[in-house]
This record gives sequence, structure tokens and C-alpha cells, in this order.
Amino acid sequence: MDSADSHAVARRALGLLDLTDLSGECTPAAIDRLSARAVTPHGSVAAVCLYPRFVAQATALLAGTGVKVATVVNFPAGGEDTPAVLAETQAALADGADEIDLVMPYRAFLDGRPEVARDQIAAVSSLVKAAGARLKVILETGEIGDLDKVRAASELAVEAGADFLKTSTGKVKVNASIEAARVMLDVIARSGRTDLGFKPAGGIRTLEDAAAYLAVADAAMGSGWARPSTFRFGASGLLDALVATLEGREDDGGTGY
Repeated sequence: MDSADSHAVARRALGLLDLTDLSGECTPAAIDRLSARAVTPHGSVAAVCLYPRFVAQATALLAGTGVKVATVVNFPAGGEDTPAVLAETQAALADGADEIDLVMPYRAFLDGRPEVARDQIAAVSSLVKAAGARLKVILETGEIGDLDKVRAASELAVEAGADFLKTSTGKVKVNASIEAARVMLDVIARSGRTDLGFKPAGGIRTLEDAAAYLAVADAAMGSGWARPSTFRFGASGLLDALVATLEGREDDGGTGY
């Protein structure tokens, strides 16, 4: 990419970013820093994504900024204890979460028990929609592997009430991939729902990574489709690369804004 193209991609991607801290050592001080980074001189990210115990803190810190607060449930294992997942979801919503990122019970799906996944997604969707929030369903595509099964999981999640399809937790060996993205975006296109979103997550760190996923989204859905309500990047380090590009400097790998 030339400098003008790089600048355009960086500006576009910044507003589509779910700035994420799902590290095991995350602390309240780290959430203070994350929330401060969410608003840059070049614009704000779409959301921060963090563990449920930090939702109330982030909600207070980001009040009035327009930055959404997203949190994860059934994370990262994608278990089958739906009552526990519902309790976790309800607590997060009560603390102010705008978006819930639910790990689908993908092992049950792979074991030939899709009804477990379908019922859990539907139950969480009901809670989320009643609260006026949005539901992202994490398929864990790297663990599913087979692209036909990725398609089937995507279709199941859409039918059960997902507002977004999300690739990955970022906690497994294989996370987001362009191949899985194409399949998931095709399911979205075929659904006829222009409000249904897509979120690649895990391993997206560079401007080139961001450009590749935006190109796939544009090809599948049209150049005007990817906006904060329909497209997000789940990443922790990508913001530094985007800000560095916008400021005309090399990304030094630091924390930046």
C-alpha cells in the first residue's frame, strides 16, 4: 500500500476496533489504561472488550465517549452450563455492558449435539435483546477447522439470534483466518440481513492484517457495509499500528494511546 492507502485503511480500521484486554493478569489499573487508550487524537475505537468483572469500571470511565463496553461470557471454554452462562450474562448487563461476546458450546456442536449450542445462544440472545444490548457469538473457527462445519455453525448462530458472528477467542492455537472469514461473511450475505455483523479476532496485529479482512468484507458485502454496527476487529495490539500509521511513524510496539 502507498502512504495514502495506508492512511485511509488505518483511519477506517480505528473506528472498527474492539480494543481488547483478556489477559489472565488483567487488573483494574490495566483497565484504566485500556479505557484511556480507547479515545485517541485520531478518533475513538468502537468498543473495549474485557472480562465481566471490569464492566462497571469501564462503563464509568467511558461514559459520554461513545465507546461501547463489550464483555465475554462462557469464555474461553465454551461450556454447556447454560444456567451459569445466563447468570454471568445477566450480571454483566446489570453492570452496564453494551455487548456480550458469547463462546458457543462448539465442542457440543462438533460432537453432533447442535441443539445444545442452539439453545444456549437463543437463551442468551433473549436476555441480551431484552436489555437493548447486542450479542456476538464466538464460533472458535480454528477449533472447528472444517469450513463446511464453520458454515453450519454460522448458520446455527444466526438462526438462534446472533447479532454478530465472531471467529475466535484468541485463546487457541488457530484463531481468525481469511478462509473462515469468507465463509462467515457468505452466510451473512445469504441471510439477507444487512444489520448482521462480523468480527474477526485473534492474531490481527498489523495494518496489513486489517486491510486484508476489510477487503474480504468489502468483496462479500459491498464497500459501504463495514461500519461499527456491522464490523469489528477484536485485537489488543492493532491500535498501536493504526495510530503509528496515522502519525506517519513506525510502530514501535509500545502501548501508544
